[in-house]
Amino acid sequence: MRNPQGGRQLDGELLRGVEPLTRLPFGASRYYAGLAQSDDPNADPIAAQFVPRPEELVSLPYESSDPLSDRRFLVTSRLVHHYRDRALLLVNDRCATYCRHCFRRHFTGHGGGRLTDDQLAEACAYLARTPSIKELLLSGGDPLMLADRELEGVIARLKEIDPDYIIRVCTRMPVVLPSRMTDSLASMLGGFDSVWMVIHTNHPRELTNEFREGVRRVIRAGVPILNQSVLLRGINDDADTLEALFRGLVRAGVKPYYLFQGDLAAGTAHFRVPVERGIALMHELRGRLSGMALPTYAVDLPGGGGKVPVESALVRTEADAYVFSGPDGGEYRYPREI
Repeated sequence: MRNPQGGRQLDGELLRGVEPLTRLPFGASRYYAGLAQSDDPNADPIAAQFVPRPEELVSLPYESSDPLSDRRFLVTSRLVHHYRDRALLLVNDRCATYCRHCFRRHFTGHGGGRLTDDQLAEACAYLARTPSIKELLLSGGDPLMLADRELEGVIARLKEIDPDYIIRVCTRMPVVLPSRMTDSLASMLGGFDSVWMVIHTNHPRELTNEFREGVRRVIRAGVPILNQSVLLRGINDDADTLEALFRGLVRAGVKPYYLFQGDLAAGTAHFRVPVERGIALMHELRGRLSGMALPTYAVDLPGGGGKVPVESALVRTEADAYVFSGPDGGEYRYPREI
């Protein structure tokens, strides 16, 4: 069954009866679904990222549809101000492909659609009276689900408040729908100062010729690109896969930025990798890759504790939890799933 955009639509019966805020739509672009060599998510690292599994029905007591506590730091209907110097603007709740490990389940797919003029005005009013904010992340959903003109209007309005804003466009489009990476998009983004693109790749098979050409268009227009990956069980939790991924990104002109420990998102325990395993992988990769190709292994602390580097922030390991030191000096417990 195909959805109206031509992507793959999967049977919605699997999650019937699950609490609505943990649900995600089922859908993948035809392009991304075509990268899978099998429809079995237990056998293929691409299929595993978009084909739902029964494990999504299992929501552990410490999991949440909002594991980063976005709603706690919501200052307007679409603006999240968690860190002093930067804020997150949720410009759209739709994606070209819905990743089953998504951490923003409270918003993605049912967060109200595109950012409205009133919502943008509300966010801009807050930004205008909050000069500590120097950097803005545009996310959702995927901001590149907006037309070029819509996205250009959002960026232009933000730059009117402060031309020196550093803006990150956070998108998975080069991976799941590289045809969206057009010359006109690249030219539009490159027409602004201090605009960066942050993409999300998890496996070297995602680094296709189409991917490489898409990111090159953007880089040639003067927009630097960073990559964030998530450490995912059965997908990229081995040194050979991560080495190929990070080395391939650097060849494409993309800097590996973060490798994230899995967030405590509802129904995603089957994706999470033990922290000890992540630390061991980083140790192995340091012997294989230059610093240019190594991302920071990081975790978003439960309860909105903030982002910290795993290896330097880990205080101790207890029987049931990893204990991390947060940016505020407090201790935060990340469950140890054995």
